[in-house]
Amino acid sequence: MTLFLVGFMGSGKTTIGRKLAARLGCEFVDLDAAVEHAEGMYIRDMIAEKGEPYFRDAESATLRQLDLSDRVIATGGGTPCFFDNMAWMKAKGKVVYIELDAAAIFSRLKTTNLSHRPLLKGLDDAGLRQFIDTKLQERLPFYEQADLRFNPIRESIDDLTGQIPLPPLVKGD
Repeated sequence: MTLFLVGFMGSGKTTIGRKLAARLGCEFVDLDAAVEHAEGMYIRDMIAEKGEPYFRDAESATLRQLDLSDRVIATGGGTPCFFDNMAWMKAKGKVVYIELDAAAIFSRLKTTNLSHRPLLKGLDDAGLRQFIDTKLQERLPFYEQADLRFNPIRESIDDLTGQIPLPPLVKGD
């Protein structure tokens, strides 16, 4: 089984993905790390030097080259919003939307080093709030296409694993 985690930056896709993979006994893949490995440079440098369209192309290509067998894959916040990435992920596995409201996202992001997040670099609190509000509204129609929703504030990993349809056991296993 393949699970793709989608949601806004700072929603906890990587943290939740690692826990979920451990719970399900499968491998965890961070798409951002896979893109950086494939391109030989950090995403922040890639965007600065080659532009966001180049990054989005590389991200989509890397997504399609991943080994999907028994994986939990944390995608980038914008991954499902470009090309046909969301439809592709839904065709290849189950998509889980890590759902947080704008206030919770702001609270998480304002305590991180924004220089490591190219789209947020140089924003003050007001700019960060505006960015989150605008981008979240743009991205919600994509996120809401997910097969499952999970709110890490109100729910536990056990709640999420209880929602995941596991393949039936084959007699003799």
